[in-house]
Amino acid sequence: MNLAQPYSKSVRLNGLATCLRLEKVYWNILSAIAQSNNCSVNAVLSYIDREVHLRYGGVKNFSGLIRVVCVSHLIKAGCLDLSKA
Repeated sequence: MNLAQPYSKSVRLNGLATCLRLEKVYWNILSAIAQSNNCSVNAVLSYIDREVHLRYGGVKNFSGLIRVVCVSHLIKAGCLDLSKA
């Protein structure tokens, strides 16, 4: 049940300091995404934040978006199949 525990981290999104609260499992997935892109978790989060601002003018629930990004990553990597769900 440790992976379901919420964990807050201070992060910098394009130079702005903020706090992001996600369950441990999502921090683990973000770490894997960062590692596969040879960058930091902050860099991944900043990229997502910048893209959503440029394309859609922002998002009201950034932590929700990050959860969706993590699940999408697992689907694309073939680790999660939701076609039968």
